[in-house]
Amino acid sequence: MGPVDAHGALLRIIYTRPGSIVMLLLLDAIIWLQRTDIVDYQNRVQDIPPQFIYDVYDFVVVGAGSAGAAVAARLSEVCSWNVLLLEAGQDETYLTDLPYLYPTLQRSNLDWKFRTEPNPNFCQGMENNQCAWPRGKVLGGSSVLNAMMYIRGNPADYDEWESFGNIGWSWKDVLPYFVKMENVRDPKIANQPYHGTTGPQTVELFRNRSVLMQYFFEAAKQMNQTIADEMNGPSQNVFGPLHGSIRDGLRCSTAKAYLRPVWRRKNFHVSMHSMVEKILIDPKDKRAYGVLFRKQNVLHYVLALKEVILSAGSLNTPQLLMISGVGAKAELEAHDIEVIHDSPGVGKNLQDHVATGGITFLISNPNNTGPLSISLIQSVSGPAIRDFIFNNSGIFMNMPSCQVMGFINTKYEPVGSTRPDIQIFMSAQSELADGGTWAAYGAALSHKYYATNFERWVFHDSFLIMPLLMRPQSRGHLELRSKNPYDKIKIYPNYFAVRRDIDILIEGLKYCLRLAHTPALQALNATLIYKTESHATCSGRTGDDFYECLVRHFSQTIYHPVGTTMMGPKSDPMAVVDDQLRVHGIGGLRVVDAGIMPTIVTGNTNAAVIMIGEKGADLIKAAHLPDLLKQPNLAPCSTYNFKYN
Repeated sequence: MGPVDAHGALLRIIYTRPGSIVMLLLLDAIIWLQRTDIVDYQNRVQDIPPQFIYDVYDFVVVGAGSAGAAVAARLSEVCSWNVLLLEAGQDETYLTDLPYLYPTLQRSNLDWKFRTEPNPNFCQGMENNQCAWPRGKVLGGSSVLNAMMYIRGNPADYDEWESFGNIGWSWKDVLPYFVKMENVRDPKIANQPYHGTTGPQTVELFRNRSVLMQYFFEAAKQMNQTIADEMNGPSQNVFGPLHGSIRDGLRCSTAKAYLRPVWRRKNFHVSMHSMVEKILIDPKDKRAYGVLFRKQNVLHYVLALKEVILSAGSLNTPQLLMISGVGAKAELEAHDIEVIHDSPGVGKNLQDHVATGGITFLISNPNNTGPLSISLIQSVSGPAIRDFIFNNSGIFMNMPSCQVMGFINTKYEPVGSTRPDIQIFMSAQSELADGGTWAAYGAALSHKYYATNFERWVFHDSFLIMPLLMRPQSRGHLELRSKNPYDKIKIYPNYFAVRRDIDILIEGLKYCLRLAHTPALQALNATLIYKTESHATCSGRTGDDFYECLVRHFSQTIYHPVGTTMMGPKSDPMAVVDDQLRVHGIGGLRVVDAGIMPTIVTGNTNAAVIMIGEKGADLIKAAHLPDLLKQPNLAPCSTYNFKYN
């Protein structure tokens, strides 16, 4: 067969997408009419009109994402403190609640739509050699756009943080915050002492499991893997079902978990569509005293009596710091920014979990009873709509990216290590499942690459196994494009700068192929798609050269950028914040988001970021409550009980 025409594939996608968009609009209308639990009109956060925003608050929190929503809600528990939460985006939509639709949110108006700078060493299959880095521009932040996978990381990750001089961040110190934030509803694990059941963040198993799940588990057993009830238990070196930030089968973002129950507090204001342009810092006292933000195209100045808390995320927080005069002196001066504090670590130490996407296997059902995998076509059927509306079940409750998850050690990890270096996703859906309409678009995959490697098999029965690199040694960095806050930061992920990273990922890729060659999956005639196409991008290459080609072309971010405002002692010149999350050299300013991680955790980062929000709130309370308690005639205030029935 000859090569598939990229132009023809593009035309097919262009003609297919409108139908998909119409389906989404129809689904949105159906939810409005039939699913009052999703509409949740009584509890949805109401935006405070600009004329009601105070001039002065005790605390101003910038960013209502995974950490920001948690820290703001917890600070507002103290009735004597006024708290303002600023979010650049809007509220969640109805469609964001449906797990199956999460790929459609990438590059939508809920996304900041970041792109990495072009690099010939990775993302070669993407448009202009640029990886798409989705980040949530919405109440709830990236917890609204992500794949909802609930992984807390490995205990050794946090012990390592403490070993760098960050007192109070060991596993024994952070575990109580995971327990505090959790409302675990899986009866198999809820009664474990290392889990919580009364917190705001609901954790459940994903619903509507594919029939392929049993094949995946059997394949893992045939690879001598231990099957466990969860990934957050005593051992991480296991395979098991997927828990998510889910409530009643639907997404449970931090906006739903933390903000909806408490936004009516008289001392708590939430302002959406509020783009923070600068942190106000006194250059003499070197103390943050407020923020400058724009809402409805009007500039507003708000003062913070106690602290400004940056929770804008690993990309926007460093940008705000630099624009406000905190960063590497040479870079600030290059953009004519007054240097208030020379902090060379701002925007450095960037880490991400990079994966190899596109490891798609064509299959056939030995029982000839129809497809085994999940596809977009199934979601537009009458039964799928009815299941969702009347039974809160069906394909829309499915997690397309992962049915079974596992962690393994490659040969590069010491024998007996309990800290795996590769995470495995086993998915009942592949790049073929939506015909390139959403997933490939969200990943910024080029039409040429999609056409060359996948177009011939669009909507064919298939599954995907994807390896993720857990702890890269490579470090990226961020650079200002200008001092204009509306000019997106330049992102240099620097994937594979250290050769060991790509070698580990290649070993993970080989393991995925061995999984596919187990008797369990060979019973489905599992065939790597690249073996069927003589004109595939990496055809003609063999061995590790072939695997490296795949890794460098389909370099898939898992949307976990961390480390750009690293936590560390003052003696470390690259540390941006101390172990109390206070910005070195600047008073009244903290960072509470994923940027403070010195090293990336082993697994999906969202749970760890919420934990940082919880712990950050307690650090702030500990710093200011003693002064509050000295006040005479302090009125009692009951805090909100986050227990859900």
